[in-house]
Amino acid sequence: MIRFLAALSLLPAVATADVPRVMTDIAPIHSLTAQVMGDLGTPDLLLPPGADPHDFALRPSDAARLGQADLVIWVGEGLTPWLAEPLQTLAPQAASLSLLEVDGWEALDAHEEEETEEHDDDHDHDHDHGDIDPHGWLDPVVAQVWVAEIARNLSTADSENAATYAANAQAAIVALNALEQDMVTQLAGLSDRAYVLPHDGYRYFETRVGLTAQAAIAGLDARTPGPAQIAQLREQMTAQNVVCVFSDAEIGDRWANLITEGTAAKTVAIDGVGLGLGAGPMLYDQLIRRLATQFTACLEPDS
Repeated sequence: MIRFLAALSLLPAVATADVPRVMTDIAPIHSLTAQVMGDLGTPDLLLPPGADPHDFALRPSDAARLGQADLVIWVGEGLTPWLAEPLQTLAPQAASLSLLEVDGWEALDAHEEEETEEHDDDHDHDHDHGDIDPHGWLDPVVAQVWVAEIARNLSTADSENAATYAANAQAAIVALNALEQDMVTQLAGLSDRAYVLPHDGYRYFETRVGLTAQAAIAGLDARTPGPAQIAQLREQMTAQNVVCVFSDAEIGDRWANLITEGTAAKTVAIDGVGLGLGAGPMLYDQLIRRLATQFTACLEPDS
């Protein structure tokens, strides 16, 4: 990644007043967009790193920033359905790129596994992911497709700098390809280790590295699990030799601690949106490498 940034700094950058004002939704998409824009400009970020994209309320300052955008690059309604209406009312002049609607990548079905488990009703989540699992940024191969489309949209909005956007995108794709190879190599040999996810939002990462969770505490909707589901998960701990139960900021560590109580299984917190990382072009690489390290720490046998 350092080599990529060094190469990027050598590319011609002639910033002009025509460089579009770009708004991105979440930190990983902001990072990919920043890599494509390079020295030409800095995209704005609607949600700070680590913010839950499912449940976010726009502040007046956020609405004002959105209203100034010439181009909005977002994952799409499958992740942030609450953003669709503000885009129409606050930024009607802005071009919009929904990455979930981009061709050339293989989307995972949001309803691949039937969710028949009992859930508590006192934890309100109004999540509707539609038919597609929207967490595609967790696969660097998908990110390569999205980067190319980001460059095309930036070039449409700013044709004068199209060559720079294309060159920056190509450099980013090279770095993403190296990142994908590194994470696959790092997690090779751990496919037989059984584990439980906090929710189903990490499947793009798993699929790329050849891992499959034994179960998830919650589905894509991240609803609070009910007593029957927790009991079922505890039964699986021994029956399936589960060695790790992951937690994250969205679900919390309460359920992981409860499920692993009295067992030798590890618990490790994971993150897929950039919690604690500084926004910018480096964030995406840091996010994926940290996630690979978190999986490795939890799944590797103790020496």
